[in-house]
Amino acid sequence: MGKFWQKDSRLIVDCAMGRHPADLVITNGTWVCVQTGEYIPNTQIAIIDGRIAYIGPSAAHTIGENTEVISADGNYLVPGLLDAHMHVESGMLTVTQFVRAVLPHGTTGMFIDPHEIANVFGMRGVKLMVEEALKQPNHVFVEIPSCVPSAPGFETPGASIDAKDVADAIRWEGVIGLGEMMNFPGVAASDPLVHEEMEITRLASRRIGGHYASPDLGLPFYGYAAGGPQDDHEGTRTEDAIIRARSGMKVMMRYGSGWLDVAEQVKAITDHGLEARNFMVCTDDSHSATLVYEGHMDRVIRHTIQQNVSPMLAIQMATINTAEYFDLDAELGQLAPGRYADILFVKNLNDFHAELVIAKGKVVAKDGKILLNEPHIDYPQWVLNSVNIKQPLTATQFEVIANGKTSVTVNTIEVIESQAPTRHIQVRLPVMNGKVQIDSEKGVAKLALVERHQKSGRVQLGFVAGFGFDKKCAIASTVAHDSHQIIVVGTDDEYMAQAVNHLARIGGGQVVIFDGRVVGEVKLPIAGLMSNAPAEEVSRQAATILDGFEQCGCHMNNPNMQLSLLALVVIPELRLTDLGLVDVNNFRFIPLIVDEQQVN
Repeated sequence: MGKFWQKDSRLIVDCAMGRHPADLVITNGTWVCVQTGEYIPNTQIAIIDGRIAYIGPSAAHTIGENTEVISADGNYLVPGLLDAHMHVESGMLTVTQFVRAVLPHGTTGMFIDPHEIANVFGMRGVKLMVEEALKQPNHVFVEIPSCVPSAPGFETPGASIDAKDVADAIRWEGVIGLGEMMNFPGVAASDPLVHEEMEITRLASRRIGGHYASPDLGLPFYGYAAGGPQDDHEGTRTEDAIIRARSGMKVMMRYGSGWLDVAEQVKAITDHGLEARNFMVCTDDSHSATLVYEGHMDRVIRHTIQQNVSPMLAIQMATINTAEYFDLDAELGQLAPGRYADILFVKNLNDFHAELVIAKGKVVAKDGKILLNEPHIDYPQWVLNSVNIKQPLTATQFEVIANGKTSVTVNTIEVIESQAPTRHIQVRLPVMNGKVQIDSEKGVAKLALVERHQKSGRVQLGFVAGFGFDKKCAIASTVAHDSHQIIVVGTDDEYMAQAVNHLARIGGGQVVIFDGRVVGEVKLPIAGLMSNAPAEEVSRQAATILDGFEQCGCHMNNPNMQLSLLALVVIPELRLTDLGLVDVNNFRFIPLIVDEQQVN
């Protein structure tokens, strides 16, 4: 990747040999040597030009007049943590603010797939993210989004990306590979467009990200694995992890804000004895509040250790395993000569918290606080104008009409707490004055998707179960994976219209309408997805949304994340897009009302 890895190898050698003084020397630490699985006490590290020159029993020969010396005070010296797969936009933060939020938690490397902003602004949005990533004090690698839109013909994105775009971008500075190939039916069906993207990536010696979200482990899975994706983070079961590892795919076990899949999948190692080198951990989607109050990759480490995994193995799955997979082990993922000096001081590995964080040879955080000024980023005006609706909406646009009926059966999306998949269920709902009603006793609320990219005026309606709303309310968001239309759920048509119109006025974000007034709001002016405010401020705003869910009667874990995925047509079973209700298992549109028989 060109100048990304430039280093003065002779300077590093001269420092290691004592011919040139180090910039920084760390003493009195216990080396967590992930490459050998050893804990080595009384270790010293000499750092020059952002890299490790020497690591061993004594770095005294590298100390000069101006060398800074830091004692680790017996703490463990741990390689900086790597998040193998994630979406910055899910934190509702810019790249800069996300990095500032996670560096104090020890995340010194991130592999990001910006397919959220890509669905709004295409390659110019991706380029914006790549340029910002290159300005960060840690390592932020970008994967080119592979599926924009995620399911052509089933949704309307703000832009699209094709094989030519991938060919142009795959060798950009800071680009590490192709983002998750979400069109798993297209791969198995030998769709020429998705295979062309993967072939371009393979010939460029870059990684092809995977996304096989189906529970079907039969021929469609084998076809997908044969097609080229080299990793996958969509598994939720032990058998998912086993078959992926056996098929030569790297297993990325996900532990984010809403998707908690490590506990089941790590049993492939702890219970079934599979070789752990094929396993990594990642977050995929982390809400800003999770980052502020719980952590990032350090949180994943703590959780993984709780699943009867040794601290060494948990750390390896967040460092060297990831670096080796991305062919970056000569640069990252271990404490060794020539590698970047990304080092954490950790007092207790079983209760993993970074006391001090060094990234690229500089002390960047201490005691949970960032020590760096943030880089100045100017965002172009076009990225701040992304919410375009034809005209203000009215309550009548949220009415489901069933004239001449007393009740109907409707295809309904049922959310599953802490999981990305949904269930396709059918529910009988009453009809009054020709309009289908919700049923709070059955936990059924109304759902709508409002097109916001092309001013088409399209509003698609549906029903959703599982949120538990029992009050008059509405919650709307411009975060609606992957096309990021405006999604709104509620129990009152007027409130739903009010919520959508509010988001159009503020330029994107999330809002809760309760009792006719705004009780929760997050402003996301950048593509309707991100804020350039600090994570603490965004998390405070986001907390008002979660409070709003509770006021509406919802007590799920991270319902905000559940809402954001209800339009994601690459994860089974049922989703709603701006073009209609999609049966993801069979990739077809289905009607909302399935029973036209009058019930007396």
